[in-house]
Amino acid sequence: MAKQEFSIPALMNAVPTEAAAYELLEGLRWESGIVCPHCESVAPHYFLKPANGTTRKTRTGSVSQRRVWKCRDCRKQFSVLTGTIFHGTKIEIRTWLFVIFEMCASKNGVSAREIERKYDLTAKTAWFLLHRIREAMKREPLAGLLSGTIVADETFIGGKPGNRPKGKRPVWGHLAEKTAVLSLVSRDTGEVRSQIVPDVTGATLAKVIHDHVAVQDATLNTDEWRGYIAVGKEFAAHKTVNHSEDQYISKGATTNEAEGYFSQLKRSLDGTQHHVSVEHLPRYLAEHDFRYSTREMDDSERLRRLIDTTGARRLTYRPLIGR
Repeated sequence: MAKQEFSIPALMNAVPTEAAAYELLEGLRWESGIVCPHCESVAPHYFLKPANGTTRKTRTGSVSQRRVWKCRDCRKQFSVLTGTIFHGTKIEIRTWLFVIFEMCASKNGVSAREIERKYDLTAKTAWFLLHRIREAMKREPLAGLLSGTIVADETFIGGKPGNRPKGKRPVWGHLAEKTAVLSLVSRDTGEVRSQIVPDVTGATLAKVIHDHVAVQDATLNTDEWRGYIAVGKEFAAHKTVNHSEDQYISKGATTNEAEGYFSQLKRSLDGTQHHVSVEHLPRYLAEHDFRYSTREMDDSERLRRLIDTTGARRLTYRPLIGR
């Protein structure tokens, strides 16, 4: 088996110092040339070499190995962190790179408590760090519509009501207070797109499907849930399987891709995260969408893909916690 470009030992050798970590991140983000984050100029920019050749003082008086550039056009200073998920971080870039690699390589994800222990961070810092990485894993806002064969299915995320204290158990059904999630899997490209939905009625499912799929050019595969009947008529073809009769494939129709995705998602949420709030669930969905959609890549390719999407994704702490 051929060795990957990146692994834990390879990263350790590549970033022995913080300055080396900056250089590696620059190479990954600016592979085609340095781009000013302020004006998007690609003109040759100036590297501002520290007076002592290695470190510079920050405005707080601490010493940093951060590599600083000056734009030839807008004359503003910037670094590879400016405007990205790394912006304003006090965590070493070496730590960032290792955690990003773990997020890309771990099939079930990693928990904040695990990162806290491994990298000697506070619980709050580790939690914030992982959410910033998940922010970079979100689908591009201008991603095109899916076409070809689309598998659609819904699931419900949440703990079992019977596991709650007796005084807090809902009494109106096993789906009470659970969160509905609709996932669309392209059988042609392998991409998955997941979204929280308020309910699984036909109108709600149709709206989400129209937002993500070019229905006239696609074939829809679903189970026999009635919510898909109306929107299925708009597709070039709509094929179904009847799970109530233990039918999981019929004349080429199946929802197994979505079922497999949900299985992996729930194993991670239950076994790794243990509990995920509704407010932050969209980022966890983005994380699993990213890993599923890039499952044919190796860990190194996935890391490169993720670093490419870190720009213009700055996430600050106070809005993250609703303040």
